Amino acid sequence: MLRARLTSKGQVTIPVVVRRKLNLQPGDELLFDLGPNEEVKVRVLKRKRLTDLYASLPAKRPYPGKIEIREEMATGLARQILGKGKETQ
Repeated sequence: MLRARLTSKGQVTIPVVVRRKLNLQPGDELLFDLGPNEEVKVRVLKRKRLTDLYASLPAKRPYPGKIEIREEMATGLARQILGKGKETQ
Protein backbone atom coordinates (compact mmCIF):
# COMPACT_ATOMS: atom_id res chain seq x y z
CA MET A 1 0.00 0.00 0.00
CA LEU A 2 1.32 3.45 -0.95
CA ARG A 3 1.02 6.57 1.19
CA ALA A 4 0.82 10.27 0.31
CA ARG A 5 0.44 13.32 2.54
CA LEU A 6 -2.04 16.19 2.11
CA THR A 7 -0.50 19.68 2.26
CA SER A 8 -2.10 22.69 3.96
CA LYS A 9 -3.15 23.87 0.47
CA GLY A 10 -5.01 20.61 -0.23
CA GLN A 11 -2.39 19.23 -2.60
CA VAL A 12 -1.17 15.63 -2.76
CA THR A 13 1.93 14.32 -4.49
CA ILE A 14 1.04 11.14 -6.33
CA PRO A 15 3.73 8.50 -5.81
CA VAL A 16 5.87 7.82 -8.89
CA VAL A 17 4.80 4.15 -8.94
CA VAL A 18 1.15 5.20 -9.32
CA ARG A 19 1.98 7.88 -11.93
CA ARG A 20 3.83 5.35 -14.03
CA LYS A 21 1.17 2.65 -13.65
CA LEU A 22 -1.60 5.07 -14.72
CA ASN A 23 0.64 6.77 -17.33
CA LEU A 24 -0.12 10.17 -15.81
CA GLN A 25 1.24 13.20 -17.66
CA PRO A 26 1.07 16.93 -16.86
CA GLY A 27 -2.38 18.23 -17.80
CA ASP A 28 -4.17 14.92 -17.16
CA GLU A 29 -7.11 15.12 -14.77
CA LEU A 30 -8.18 12.77 -12.01
CA LEU A 31 -11.83 11.98 -11.38
CA PHE A 32 -12.72 11.02 -7.80
CA ASP A 33 -15.76 8.78 -7.28
CA LEU A 34 -16.87 8.75 -3.65
CA GLY A 35 -18.36 5.44 -2.56
CA PRO A 36 -19.74 4.02 0.67
CA ASN A 37 -17.57 3.46 3.75
CA GLU A 38 -15.09 6.25 2.86
CA GLU A 39 -14.09 4.39 -0.32
CA VAL A 40 -12.72 6.51 -3.17
CA LYS A 41 -12.16 5.37 -6.75
CA VAL A 42 -9.85 7.41 -8.95
CA ARG A 43 -10.09 7.51 -12.75
CA VAL A 44 -7.75 9.23 -15.16
CA LEU A 45 -9.06 11.66 -17.77
CA LYS A 46 -6.27 11.95 -20.33
CA ARG A 47 -5.65 15.34 -21.86
CA LYS A 48 -6.20 15.43 -25.60
CA ARG A 49 -3.34 16.67 -27.73
CA LEU A 50 -4.08 18.75 -30.80
CA THR A 51 -2.66 16.02 -33.02
CA ASP A 52 -5.18 13.55 -31.51
CA LEU A 53 -8.01 15.71 -32.86
CA TYR A 54 -6.69 15.77 -36.45
CA ALA A 55 -9.44 14.73 -38.90
CA SER A 56 -11.96 14.23 -36.11
CA LEU A 57 -14.46 16.53 -37.84
CA PRO A 58 -15.74 15.90 -41.35
CA ALA A 59 -14.56 18.35 -44.00
CA LYS A 60 -17.33 20.55 -45.41
CA ARG A 61 -15.33 21.24 -48.58
CA PRO A 62 -12.20 19.79 -50.12
CA TYR A 63 -8.92 21.19 -48.86
CA PRO A 64 -6.79 22.25 -51.82
CA GLY A 65 -3.43 21.78 -50.19
CA LYS A 66 -0.43 23.90 -49.40
CA ILE A 67 0.82 24.46 -52.95
CA GLU A 68 -2.54 25.59 -54.31
CA ILE A 69 -3.05 28.00 -51.40
CA ARG A 70 0.40 29.53 -51.90
CA GLU A 71 -0.29 30.00 -55.62
CA GLU A 72 -3.66 31.60 -54.87
CA MET A 73 -2.06 33.96 -52.33
CA ALA A 74 0.71 34.90 -54.77
CA THR A 75 -1.85 35.61 -57.51
CA GLY A 76 -3.96 37.72 -55.15
CA LEU A 77 -0.95 39.70 -53.96
CA ALA A 78 0.22 40.25 -57.52
CA ARG A 79 -3.23 41.57 -58.49
CA GLN A 80 -3.21 43.95 -55.52
CA ILE A 81 0.27 45.23 -56.35
CA LEU A 82 -0.49 45.63 -60.05
CA GLY A 83 -3.84 47.20 -59.28
CA LYS A 84 -2.25 49.78 -57.01
CA GLY A 85 0.41 50.52 -59.60
CA LYS A 86 -2.22 51.32 -62.24
CA GLU A 87 -4.07 53.70 -59.92
CA THR A 88 -0.99 55.86 -59.25
CA GLN A 89 -0.21 56.41 -62.96
